[in-house]
Amino acid sequence: MRELVLFLAKSLVVHQDQVAVSEERNEEGLVLRLTVAPEDVGKVIGKQGRIAKAMRTVLKAAHHSDEKIFLEIS
Repeated sequence: MRELVLFLAKSLVVHQDQVAVSEERNEEGLVLRLTVAPEDVGKVIGKQGRIAKAMRTVLKAAHHSDEKIFLEIS
């Protein structure tokens, strides 16, 4: 899942070298934290959050488990 988020994020941003994804499991499920350069945050979130919502939809479709998956962007 981490590689999928990296691929999607790097295709959207200008500063590809500053894209990082960390993965953590907690009691709620799998949490992926996407960090990008401050000037690229808007590109990853999109107008009214449309790109972020689309990324979350793709993650949920690709996740082969009953465990919940979350994407946090900063």
